[in-house]
This record gives sequence, C-alpha cells and structure tokens, in this order.
Amino acid sequence: MSEPTKSWTIKARRATVEQFKPEDILPDHQPAYVTSWIYVFGVATLAAFVMLIISGLVLTLRGPSWWHISSAGHYVNSVHLWSVELFFVFMVVHLWGKFWMAAWRGRRLATWVTGGIAFLASIITGFTGYLIQTNFDSQWIAGQAKDGFNSMGIGAFFNTLNTGQAILLHVSLLPLVLGGIIAWHVILVRRHGVVPPIDEGSSK
Repeated sequence: MSEPTKSWTIKARRATVEQFKPEDILPDHQPAYVTSWIYVFGVATLAAFVMLIISGLVLTLRGPSWWHISSAGHYVNSVHLWSVELFFVFMVVHLWGKFWMAAWRGRRLATWVTGGIAFLASIITGFTGYLIQTNFDSQWIAGQAKDGFNSMGIGAFFNTLNTGQAILLHVSLLPLVLGGIIAWHVILVRRHGVVPPIDEGSSK
C-alpha cells in the first residue's frame, strides 16, 4: 500500500530522515584529526552544562536557606559555581579554537552562529544566576546593574532588584532557551560533521 503524500506526518518524517541521517546523528567512527586536543573543548562544555543542570535542579528543590546553612548545600552550591566557571572557560576556548579554524567552512555557518548565540545566552543566564545568590555580592551586582539597565531603557522590562523575577528567568526560562540552542548546535554538528583543519581542505 502506497503512503498518502498529503499526510503532513509522512512529509515531516521524510524531510527529517533526508536532513538528519542516522549514521550522521550517531556516527560509529570519526576522522583521525578529531583526536587533536582542540576538539575536546566542545564535549567538555557539554559535560559542564550537564553538571550545571543537575546541581541547579538540586539547589532549586532545596531552596536558598539550604545552600546557605547546610554543609551539603554549601557543597552543591560550590559544584554549581565551579560548573559555571568551567562551562565558560571551555566554551571560550572552544569558540576561539573554532574561530581560528574558520569553523564556518563547508556550509557550517549555521553551526557557528548557533554557537555564538549560545555564548550570549549563557552570559545572560549566568548574570541572572549571580542576582539570585541572596548575599551581599548579588545585592551589589543588582544595584549596579539596575543603574546601567535604566540608562539603556531595559529597566522598564527587567528589574535586577526583583529577586523573584530573576529566579523565574534563571530557573524556568533561560535554561530551556539555552538548552534548546545547545541542542540545535549539536544537531548541526552531527549533520555537517566536525570542521576539519584548514590544511585538510577548505571545501570539506
């Protein structure tokens, strides 16, 4: 029995299979140049992001009083903080490495752009995280940022001194946005493959 061509589900399935082949999404081998250390930082960024999500979920479930008073809370809070630090270090090295490799070659411009957008979204997400530390550091950061945002007209939409607004953005919205961008970035990497070194040929 032939499949009806007017079915949108069949069209969507065919388009997905054509664009994202299983052997590209889950490859069983990689080129030899992938063993270079510069290719490690993308995966390291993902690993730090996973630790961020796990530790952040624990902090969300237990609340501020737990991470301020409990020794276990101090530990999880430290894991979350250092995951943030490593996430940004790995991401910056990854971005600079791919910049000098001209990673937009071979129809990979969308991959490069989504990586840059992920970096910008990470800065915003990290900023809201600093605002909800509920300590003197976050109070000082919020006060200074409020003046800067008001001078640009952003203060009418985002009040850095409103802890509830910052918590909702940091916990509910921004991680989903950032996770979606990262997921799309990884899908594009799997679709087009990792960028080869320049001396391997710019057309690949």
